[in-house]
Amino acid sequence: MTNEIRPFRIDVPQAELDDLHRRLTDARFAVPVPGDEPDWSRGIPTAEVQALAEYWRDGFDWRAQEAAFNAFPQFTTEIDGQTLHFLHVRSAQADAVPLLLTHGYPSSIAEFLDVIGPLTEPGPDAFHVVVPSVPGFGFSTPLSGPGWELARTTDAFAELMTRLGYDRFAAQGGDLGAGVTGRLAAVYPDRVIGTHVNSDRGTIALAGEQLPLPDGLSEAEQSELDAARADWQAGRGYLDLQSHKPETISAALTDSPVGQLAWIAEKFEAWSGAGGIDRDRLLTTVSLYWFTRSGASAARFLYEAAHAAHGWLAPSDVPAGWAVFNTSPVVRRIMDPEEKIAHWSDFTEGGHFAAMEEPELLVADIRAFFRGLRP
Repeated sequence: MTNEIRPFRIDVPQAELDDLHRRLTDARFAVPVPGDEPDWSRGIPTAEVQALAEYWRDGFDWRAQEAAFNAFPQFTTEIDGQTLHFLHVRSAQADAVPLLLTHGYPSSIAEFLDVIGPLTEPGPDAFHVVVPSVPGFGFSTPLSGPGWELARTTDAFAELMTRLGYDRFAAQGGDLGAGVTGRLAAVYPDRVIGTHVNSDRGTIALAGEQLPLPDGLSEAEQSELDAARADWQAGRGYLDLQSHKPETISAALTDSPVGQLAWIAEKFEAWSGAGGIDRDRLLTTVSLYWFTRSGASAARFLYEAAHAAHGWLAPSDVPAGWAVFNTSPVVRRIMDPEEKIAHWSDFTEGGHFAAMEEPELLVADIRAFFRGLRP
């Protein structure tokens, strides 16, 4: 094992781009059924997949996206036998607070491209930003072996911050990144100055499973909860499959770019707010999965998490802040009924991918939360 931190640049071989172009040119698409409405009720419509695939082939500029990543300092290091890829962007403000940003699924480090610059701007709210690819995602591949899930990732990220010289740091994330963020505070409370998580209205669907329901929900509140649960039941097939049979879907995600595209694009549509996700940013994310073959290993992460001995939630006394997007009053009523979370922000804009959808709102909320926790 070595503690060496090595510089890294993304440079996908041209042969990989040519292969992707060929596969997209030769792709087969489902035959629409006459009479079907071209809506999203059964998943992403064939016409949408075809249009995205054509743009991916003919209009999308991967080299431009590659250059956007490479504008930030990137590195790799080996922790617990696993190669970890990460961005490390230090602010010109010498006493900036170190901030670990952790992405979720089906996302990547691309989620944070629009917030890194503002977060590192010199000033009283400046951060030194560290953005790792979760093991099995992006360039933190291939997996070194089984067992990479929430707890092991948390320990690896804590070690990463140690190697970078950050004894105390802030943590932020959404989705599985929120799980890592919360667990960092629970396991390393003396090192984490505070945790900030972003979520969306859909999170209430898990109430009753992972959190107890508050007493006395009104008829309107119960109706909203029931609707969220129904949406989750209709859309959770991806999680059930990957949590139990990840190798099956891995074959399609690794061999078919159109399959990988549809798999991710459907969730981006379902979970984003009214403004949606920029098409190029979506395809940047899909391309990262495709070029690194991480559709399979990301699925494996969800399998490992589902079979781990611990859950996604880890209580802690470390100060915590929440920013909920595409929200309504029922979210806090259910998720924080006693209003123990001192910093709670509700935004009607955005959705699940806050750093992509509403970067300015998210940056402002992160700054506001950590302002009172700075040394």
